[in-house]
Amino acid sequence: MKKLLAIAVLFGALTANAQEEKKEEPKEGWKRNGNISFLFNQSAFNNWLAGGTNNISGTIGLNYDFNYTKGDWTWDNKLIASYGLTKLKGEEMKKTDDRLELNSLAGKKAGGNWYYSAFLNFKTQMSSTYTEDGIQTSHFFSPAYFQFGPGMLWKKHDNLKVNIAPATSKVILVHGHLTETGEAFGVAQGETTRYELGAALNAYYKLDVMKNVSVENILNLYSNYLEEFQNVDIDYTVNVVMKVNKYLSANLSMQTIYDDNAFEGFQTREVFGLGINYGF
Repeated sequence: MKKLLAIAVLFGALTANAQEEKKEEPKEGWKRNGNISFLFNQSAFNNWLAGGTNNISGTIGLNYDFNYTKGDWTWDNKLIASYGLTKLKGEEMKKTDDRLELNSLAGKKAGGNWYYSAFLNFKTQMSSTYTEDGIQTSHFFSPAYFQFGPGMLWKKHDNLKVNIAPATSKVILVHGHLTETGEAFGVAQGETTRYELGAALNAYYKLDVMKNVSVENILNLYSNYLEEFQNVDIDYTVNVVMKVNKYLSANLSMQTIYDDNAFEGFQTREVFGLGINYGF
């Protein structure tokens, strides 16, 4: 619970600072924008006395927003996908990134910047993961995470919003073969689904820190009423884009996850490189 309060205070401070921003008047209808990026890294060594291993890696990513406004209604959607591979000389190709996520948030104006809301969050991966012994530990739609529920949305504009959902359902799906010998991703042995009921807080804040440098913050918190309420699941992502020109940029993506059903500790992911970008 202390983690939840600390991060809520952090976003409260960001929100307070954002009050000074110029108010954006929403336009009705669809508003779409997105970005496709490709990060490429290569290292090559020949008679290099200090040592080193030839390697090559690449990551392709998609970040797409499609939002709708009509009268008192707002409907925000974000699709995030990324996939990365790396190859070290003398070794097989390995996966470095694999993410597929959809966020959908609908709201009806209640007053001021507040909306009655309902949200859906879906997460999975696109390809299989194996242990060093060749045992499959996960694959597409296994696990698959769903969160949904009613709540209240505070939205200043598309780049600053916080949704609070005190009655959130969470469903975890896995294929039966993953739980044949034991628990997997919180799903009990012999089962394929796990249901939880809890509270969720989802926040989004994107800002331009200087010319051609943008920072996108995505925070998802969840606490299960039915089991160990004090253990808050955390999923926090920071995406930094430093544009060189229309098509080239330096990209940094950092994500940290805490979910004790899947792993006892923090999972972290970092991807950095010079990328080719296409905005649409």
